[in-house]
Amino acid sequence: MAKILIIGSMNMDLVVETERYPEEGETIIGGKFEQIPGGKGANQALAAAKLGDEIEFIGACGDDSFAPKLKSSLKAGGAVIDNIFEIEGVSTGVAVITVDKKGNNRIIVSPGANYQLGPDKIEKIKNKIIEAEIVLLQLEIPVATIEKIVEIASENNTKIILDPAPAQRLSDRILAEVDYLLPNEGELDLLLDGAETKNRSEKIEELLEIGVKNIIVTEGDKGINYYSRTKKIHLDTLKVKSVDTTAAGDVFAGAFAASLMSENRLKEALEFAVQAAAYSVTRRGAQSSIPDKKELSQFLAERSK
Repeated sequence: MAKILIIGSMNMDLVVETERYPEEGETIIGGKFEQIPGGKGANQALAAAKLGDEIEFIGACGDDSFAPKLKSSLKAGGAVIDNIFEIEGVSTGVAVITVDKKGNNRIIVSPGANYQLGPDKIEKIKNKIIEAEIVLLQLEIPVATIEKIVEIASENNTKIILDPAPAQRLSDRILAEVDYLLPNEGELDLLLDGAETKNRSEKIEELLEIGVKNIIVTEGDKGINYYSRTKKIHLDTLKVKSVDTTAAGDVFAGAFAASLMSENRLKEALEFAVQAAAYSVTRRGAQSSIPDKKELSQFLAERSK
């Protein structure tokens, strides 16, 4: 049985480096091109597997040439992948990513098979959710599927960590069952109706009133802020030279789940996640930027010299 179950997307990232982004109607010459395994769900699963143990990933892929590469990346990192659904006649998810010279990115996702991961398929792996201690979710699969997973998890005391990206409005029924919500600043605005008229404190208070137990707002180089009914924590980010921010949020989520599972100490888990995310932005690509325990330890040791 997996202690942490990650259910979500898997994509092949098609990455092009560029000095600048093109204007509307403009064509420019880019730099290096790479195909790098990605997808928010798969990224988080790989991060959790490389930085923890007893991790399983459940998702959906097509019957094309991208699928074996994505599975191989997950398996090599230590994730169990026995329950990935292969959908005939549908493409594996693809993300087209441009990365500028400052490491900032712009991403377009074609969901493909990810949107075929419906509630009916979740019913087939129901026992995996019941047996897990933590289920980690994102929003690159249908919201109806998220609702089904949340329903099963909440009925069986499986902790729910939700990274609400790509940002969209979620029902109170989903939010009320979330143990740890991990939005960035923009996603926090889109989770609630009328959020643009509310300040940070009002948004947090509304989410807590709905029933979210813990909220962790990631704010890039400004660090993170944690909120619950009884506690607030701020942690600064590590100062590093950013090369590519593509999977930083996914690495944070996966590392947080892995550390929370092994240590069951909130602040330590947050600090560990901040460190792992900082490492990831110093490397290019999504899954290619995820450290294992040894790489992260070396990175932190070099910073302390």
